[in-house]
Amino acid sequence: MSKTIYLINPASDFPTYFTAEVYAASNYRPATLMADLAIPTLAAMIPNDVNVVLCDENVSRIDFDSSADFIGITGKISQQKRMIEIARKFRQRGKVLLMGGPCASLAPETLREHCDILVRGEAEEIMDQLLADLKSSCWKEEYVGSKPELSKTPVPKWGLYPNDRAVMGTLQTSRGCPFECEFCDVIQYLGRRQRHKPSAHVVRELDELYRWGYRNVFVADDNFTVYRSRTKELLAVLHDWNARQQTGKVAFVTQVSIDAARDAELLQMCAKAGVTNVFVGIETPNEDSLRETKKRQNLGVNLANQVQRFLDHGIAVTAGMIVGFDSDGRDIFARQYEFAMSTAIPIFSTGALVAPAATPLHSRMAQEGRLVAEGTEVAAMPWSTNIEPRQMTREQLLRGLKWLCTKLYQPAAFGERVLRFIDRLGPRVDPRSTEPKWLSAQLHTVDTDSMDLLGNLIQMGRDEALIFSKIQKGIARKPESADFVIPMLLQYVQIRYLYDRGGVWDPLLASRPSPFA
Repeated sequence: MSKTIYLINPASDFPTYFTAEVYAASNYRPATLMADLAIPTLAAMIPNDVNVVLCDENVSRIDFDSSADFIGITGKISQQKRMIEIARKFRQRGKVLLMGGPCASLAPETLREHCDILVRGEAEEIMDQLLADLKSSCWKEEYVGSKPELSKTPVPKWGLYPNDRAVMGTLQTSRGCPFECEFCDVIQYLGRRQRHKPSAHVVRELDELYRWGYRNVFVADDNFTVYRSRTKELLAVLHDWNARQQTGKVAFVTQVSIDAARDAELLQMCAKAGVTNVFVGIETPNEDSLRETKKRQNLGVNLANQVQRFLDHGIAVTAGMIVGFDSDGRDIFARQYEFAMSTAIPIFSTGALVAPAATPLHSRMAQEGRLVAEGTEVAAMPWSTNIEPRQMTREQLLRGLKWLCTKLYQPAAFGERVLRFIDRLGPRVDPRSTEPKWLSAQLHTVDTDSMDLLGNLIQMGRDEALIFSKIQKGIARKPESADFVIPMLLQYVQIRYLYDRGGVWDPLLASRPSPFA
């Protein structure tokens, strides 16, 4: 009889800027913003003589009565508590537990006692041995993967995944980042030597995503544009691939650094290939803070002007914002707000600086005695941090953050940035901009729910309804902006849900000229 492996992607420990818990909270079927890439990829590494069942807890209930022989749980630091909770329930039922993913690799000591087998690092080159040991019931307590060339990564088995409840498909074309940002755990896990998938491999993965109905794809590279020549080669391939698609073009969302704005040819190629939205770690307009954490790529430029260069090419920008660097005084909250309101960036993921496990920042904070045991190390968590800041108390930092978050997302402020985005968005040249609208119709049930969910914005209150009306008029003036603005409004609904759940939303505090007035 063949063995069965039950692979689980747990829910996040708490709602985030880029999850979608608001769907279930609004009485729709659970949904996820980005399809989980880990479990379909792991499934593709397992031979056909082993049964594989996938569960993404964001959209499906976990079957704790599963008859599977082995339970595999993978996750990030933001899922750590839930990973442990799930593991305990399965071990109580006598199941053999495997745990892996970024959390297991960066903070193995937090998971080791909760599983029978701990898998650290990347799985491609150790999977065959691990599976052979499982079949023979003679496994080791720990397996450590290397950093493989990505030609060895199989095409994910999306046919096993609940695609109907994911807003975006997920594709990875590279791993690693050469930058040295002190607070980033990606480079500790995946390395500073960026590895790339062959273009033909990327096309095979895109074909599979397209076959399962995805017309929006998140390119989950840590820094998509860091090696310009390789990026341009791949963009040419993506452009040609998109041009061949007959039932709707694909829009790509990815992560880049701000220095990409300096290369006009790169931006033009991104737009023509179908890149319509990029996430940029703006972090802070305080250059002393950028220097202290080695975020050198953001230095010496006018950040707002660089953002506008993306917009000039018909590409929207979502930005990360951090407060609480050692060089941040109590004026940083007002500075960040003024910077944000000078831009055409509607969505900021705003949080306190945190020190994730295994990062240089974590080591430095530990040496200085400034780690807070009960604080979170999850980035962009707007109500906690595991760092004691230098120029203010931790309480002042969190109060200032509450002021900043609420002020940024008050309806009038958010609406002002959306309307500015509409006005400043340049001509669209992405493939979807010229196709008949009926071809762009999404094939997943989550998309119908998304349109219904917009009604929640109007129901939040009078101010929200007013700004929604103004945004509708802005879209009417510039219809080509609708494809960008509607997802922004949906993300706003999720952010308000996140802030309500975390106790961050405080309009009375935000009405003050500063958090300490």
